[in-house]
Amino acid sequence: MRIPGVVSFLIASLCLAGCSSTAGVDALDLQKPSNETTSSVIRPPAPIAAAPAARGNRAARAELAPMSDNGPGEKTRPFGLAEEEETGVFAAPDVPDPQVPDVGGLPVEPAALVSPPKLLTRAAPAMLAGPLTRYGFRDAKPINFGKGSPRRLAVHGVDVSRWQGNVNWDKLRAQGANFAYIKATDGGDHLDPMFMKNWRSADAAGLKRGAYHFFYWCRTAGEQADWFIRNVPRVEGALPPVIDVEWNGESSCKRRPSREKVLEKMQVFMDKLERHYGQRPIIYTAPDFYRDNLRGEFLDYPFWLRAVAQHPSKVYPGRKWLFWQYSGSGLSHGVTGRIDLNVFHGDERQWRAWAGGRQTVADAN
Repeated sequence: MRIPGVVSFLIASLCLAGCSSTAGVDALDLQKPSNETTSSVIRPPAPIAAAPAARGNRAARAELAPMSDNGPGEKTRPFGLAEEEETGVFAAPDVPDPQVPDVGGLPVEPAALVSPPKLLTRAAPAMLAGPLTRYGFRDAKPINFGKGSPRRLAVHGVDVSRWQGNVNWDKLRAQGANFAYIKATDGGDHLDPMFMKNWRSADAAGLKRGAYHFFYWCRTAGEQADWFIRNVPRVEGALPPVIDVEWNGESSCKRRPSREKVLEKMQVFMDKLERHYGQRPIIYTAPDFYRDNLRGEFLDYPFWLRAVAQHPSKVYPGRKWLFWQYSGSGLSHGVTGRIDLNVFHGDERQWRAWAGGRQTVADAN
């Protein structure tokens, strides 16, 4: 055997050994073919133009919120690790003016209800028949959003996990919760122990309900999608599923994949869910993760944005949004402790159309 041949063989062997380790996988993320690529959902025939990357203010970290679970033995704050720019203003929100239909001077456009050019075919659930309940929450740390106050919008809701304990859904509904997103799963093997109880009770109380998954960066996207599908029922009238993507400093998984790998993993997960549920998933995210990975991306997906100190237009310039999580310190007679508060970007008519199943409004421009 010639010496060059031996050297080549040894080099090839070392490369193969490196690929089997976590460090090797991370180093080769952009070079090796992916094992997570999927074509389970047909993409739009033409590429969607990316929005120019906008420079946002750097977010300041706020104090830690109550902890919630992220897999066996893991802990993370519920729905949002990073706080936005600290304003230092803790005045009570201004009273909504019923004559002002806009948010922060920005009209509510049909295009704000982002949807793909074509959804998978699915029979639409019945339109909402009951009246909306109006905002009646209090806030332990109220913020004055000025003209952009979420109280100017009509449809408010909550998100919950096991850390809200036993929820009195009737009281929550009466106080202004018209919808609820419920923690279902995270990673590829953890189910929130309160999920099914909350799922059934929210529906019985008359709230529109949906489920969310906390994405874990040390498991494959396919495994996580299968786990969510296994545990979250496919029922008529449910809101679209949510993928919660953020950096979790409390997790034993310290990996922060490259932007390209993050986008790829998200696409695999969302494709699987869209194929199973017949609804395009909603992307929930926080400011630091958005700046690192999501500017200009997934323009044909609806977004749920965390912005608890400033209006989303300030924290996520140029990004259209469907839901806004405006507080992590809400107070309600329906729960002990604090609860996340959210609002839908639209009026009552738009809510009834969207939540009733007509979730494609891109052609209404």
